[in-house]
Amino acid sequence: MAEKLAPEKRHNFVHDGQKVFEWDQTLEEVNIYINLPPNVHSKQFYCKIQSKHVEVGIKGNPPYLNHDLTCPVKTDSSFWTLEDGIMHITLQKRDKGQTWASPILGQGQLDPYATDLEQKRLMLQRFQEENPGFDFSQAQFSGNCPDPRTFMGGIRSD
Repeated sequence: MAEKLAPEKRHNFVHDGQKVFEWDQTLEEVNIYINLPPNVHSKQFYCKIQSKHVEVGIKGNPPYLNHDLTCPVKTDSSFWTLEDGIMHITLQKRDKGQTWASPILGQGQLDPYATDLEQKRLMLQRFQEENPGFDFSQAQFSGNCPDPRTFMGGIRSD
């Protein structure tokens, strides 16, 4: 049932009319997907993840991404992989349940409607996680959705 509440599609981060990366999020993670250039050996790529900063590039070249993150992450459980021509960066949110409007601070923000949809989806993920015997995939909110981090005493940590 939790799969039904997974992100339906990825958001595009576009700069100067070019797609830089795609991204999505869950209660616990923000995922960034970067299409890699062809004919570059995998050992040439690098990714440095700091609590409030990410840098991605090809060794010996200026970084492709070198930006502050919207919110802090847990560096010890964040990681990156290369597969099928895509760099997948998994950022573990420091504050579980926080809705990110963009991975990059001050850039590529989702519009208010898309942010509200993300917050509603994360809230339903939270309900599903806390009540695994119920199916919330068809649930809907009327009006504004509460913050998944703080609603009814906040997210339970096991």
